[in-house]
Amino acid sequence: MELYHGELYWDTTWERQKFDSRERKELYDIAIIGGGMSGALCSYVLSRENYSIVMLEQDRVGGGSTSANTGLLQFSNDIMLHELIEQIGEEQAVEFYHSCKKALEQLQDVAENALIDVNFHTRESLYYASTVEDVERLRKEYEALKKHGFPVEFWDSKQIEAHFPFTQPAAIVTDGDAEVNPLRLCVGAIQYAYEKGMDIFEQTEVLEIKDSSSGAVLRTTHGEFTAKTVVVTTGYAPTPEVSIPQKDLKVTYAIATKPIKDLSFWTNRMMIWETKRPYLYMRLTDDQRIVAGGLDQNIDELPSSEETAKQFDELKKQLKVLFPHTAIEFEYEWTAVFGESTDELPVVGRHPEEPNIYYLIGLGGNGTVYSMLGAHLIRDELLGKSNANETILEIER
Repeated sequence: MELYHGELYWDTTWERQKFDSRERKELYDIAIIGGGMSGALCSYVLSRENYSIVMLEQDRVGGGSTSANTGLLQFSNDIMLHELIEQIGEEQAVEFYHSCKKALEQLQDVAENALIDVNFHTRESLYYASTVEDVERLRKEYEALKKHGFPVEFWDSKQIEAHFPFTQPAAIVTDGDAEVNPLRLCVGAIQYAYEKGMDIFEQTEVLEIKDSSSGAVLRTTHGEFTAKTVVVTTGYAPTPEVSIPQKDLKVTYAIATKPIKDLSFWTNRMMIWETKRPYLYMRLTDDQRIVAGGLDQNIDELPSSEETAKQFDELKKQLKVLFPHTAIEFEYEWTAVFGESTDELPVVGRHPEEPNIYYLIGLGGNGTVYSMLGAHLIRDELLGKSNANETILEIER
């Protein structure tokens, strides 16, 4: 399955390395299928528990959707807290949001322990009302976040105008979010696990999983592997052994500008997004670029070159409307497939019929945060610890 088209900016920031081959073990504690962001963070978390782990990646680590990720990390989600409360109840919704906030702190831990600089920076986020009609909805979200202890402010149009060269009807500003180079984060997490003994087999496609009471045998293009537990982290690509009924594939678009010398107009290097759907979102990079994305479409495969060009032009137009006095030149543009669930939450947990197979599918626009949260949920399940998100995110919910 082709997951992206175009010229990826993040690929220019990292010279890919080949992991030295090791002799495979007769039996592993854990086999992780997939070397993208979910697999990387899962390997980081589980390697700290001293499991023997093997990672099986059909292509190259970090080479799928991770390379097309825009690297915004936020505790707020595509579904607002007050809306999630209506959907699953206050206790579970607030617990999930607090878990996302904690996942951001855990991602900072990954960044600090990675063997390379992953360009992780804590940031505020500006979430603005796209229309006057959205102000009431944004006010409800502010009140819900404030009530439950999240760091948030409510800005009116004058406050927005005082901080940016544009204005909008209203916004909330959250603190404790972050930006990252997603490719370097993925590779850094995998390098960490590799140094702790994890074996990595790239160009190794899993063809079949045979589960039994004693473990699982994985038939691959490079022979068989045996593991007590299997964690499937294949993201938006087809998922072995079980269909994910909640998974709905979409296409998104992203662009990166050339470096901009003076970004003083961009207060506190905030990350920016909006209430309309599909929404525009943007951030800055270490080398002074704007990365922007959005215009998501409900199609399950990459579009034609004509449609892609049209969407890129619209993205560029929207960016220039927000920053009319800045000379912006564009250098990279790409389109990618991503997945969402019907309830806008990730899918994490044990296979409903195969007790040794777990799934960590970070569906949605907050996939990296979800993957960090999900990695800890799976760790807790393997260690026999309770986790409040277990029933919220289970496959058959």
